[in-house]
Amino acid sequence: MVEHMTYTKVEAKNTVDPIWQAMRRDAEHWLVEETALASWLQTAVLEQDSFQTALAFLLSAKLGSSEINPLSLYQILYEPISQDLDIIASARADLSATYERDPACNSYLEPFIFYKGYQAVQAYRIAHWMWHQGRKTLAQYIQSRVSETFQVDIHPAAKIGKGIMLDHATGVVIGETAILGDSVSLLHGVTLGGTGKDRGDRHPKIGTGTMIGAGAAVLGNITVGNCCRIGAGSVVVKDVPNNTSVAGIPATEIGESLCDQPAMSMDQKF
Repeated sequence: MVEHMTYTKVEAKNTVDPIWQAMRRDAEHWLVEETALASWLQTAVLEQDSFQTALAFLLSAKLGSSEINPLSLYQILYEPISQDLDIIASARADLSATYERDPACNSYLEPFIFYKGYQAVQAYRIAHWMWHQGRKTLAQYIQSRVSETFQVDIHPAAKIGKGIMLDHATGVVIGETAILGDSVSLLHGVTLGGTGKDRGDRHPKIGTGTMIGAGAAVLGNITVGNCCRIGAGSVVVKDVPNNTSVAGIPATEIGESLCDQPAMSMDQKF
């Protein structure tokens, strides 16, 4: 395991990045192993100067369109990546989280290149930066492209911590006033939505270390505590205390979460 790190601007420029070095080694190995991907690996990883430029290149290649071509989008995306060190610290933490929690993941490069959940969250982080810079139209454009490309819809005003894993990711929806703590895991089809009746602060608040199973819906301005487990297909419409497992429609408490960090263990047996 490689710990994610935060740097000052000087340190970020001069420090060897172990995650980036591991990604480059894997790309060199893959290039020999699968020549059909050689050109892509060279361009997306081996010709890039840093994790930062690689992330901007990857997202611009995925999200570029007839409205904004990939080259122009690269310049747009690289601005926040280069200015806000928290974006890159979060991107590294998310990458580590996916590598550590997903048993199908064998390297840091796999989620970076192939996992749309990881890519969608990083695009959200850039859109979130744009939103708070007053560039809300551009933020919404990025949100729209992420939805079209990855089938993941995260409002740029939502607040999401570090060490996030979206496993499979298809159909994940996170509303405008939702808040997620650090080290949260969401599986495909999860909705963090409103009830359809309220305005203003109307979306769930999810605590640190919580795991939400596939197809679950958490609705309304409710709080799911730290280190909780929400069973697949559940509909949660009321607060969930810390360290609690819930399941069902509507979800009811079925006991303690049985571990310190359900998002880490990913144990979905209830």
